[in-house]
Amino acid sequence: MKRILTGALVLALTLLMGCSSMKIKDFEGKTPQFVLEDYFLGKTEASGIFYDRFGDVRRQFVVSITGKVEDDKLYLQEDFVYDDGETEQRNWTLTRTGPSTYEGTAAGVVGIAKGQIAGNVFQWTYTFDLKMKNRSLRVDFDDWMFLQPNGVVVNRATISKWGIELGTVVISFIKVGEENALSLKQAAE
Repeated sequence: MKRILTGALVLALTLLMGCSSMKIKDFEGKTPQFVLEDYFLGKTEASGIFYDRFGDVRRQFVVSITGKVEDDKLYLQEDFVYDDGETEQRNWTLTRTGPSTYEGTAAGVVGIAKGQIAGNVFQWTYTFDLKMKNRSLRVDFDDWMFLQPNGVVVNRATISKWGIELGTVVISFIKVGEENALSLKQAAE
């Protein structure tokens, strides 16, 4: 009985810790204005880590991203290189569905990814078949991307299964090349 109560308490605490009161509308009017099609057009580089729910770093990676815009779609080719030498390519197609809303698809995404932008923040949720060694695990992603005044985007993605947080991915993005980089002056406008 004591073991059951302890297990129930751990489960309840895990569920509570996974809850966030942050809402996309909280960022309306924040600057710099995040325009996905502008930011990800051309070349972007990123670095990230995945850490489990206990705070232990499990994986590190770098990503080279190439973006192009055609009609109402943003196409992103992401080339990952992990710290163990594994490589992976993911190709996203994002479609603007309204003034501040997006839908997206990529291999591994179950159904349609849904996103919304407000001020300097893009929030993105989707279900994904995550590759893990010789199998895959269906998980839910809750991504929050924050455009900073210096042009860096900081991304925090919570990964969960059945509402239980499994881990977090933290990624920082930076534009490559002078012609695509946001200047501090532009970002402050």
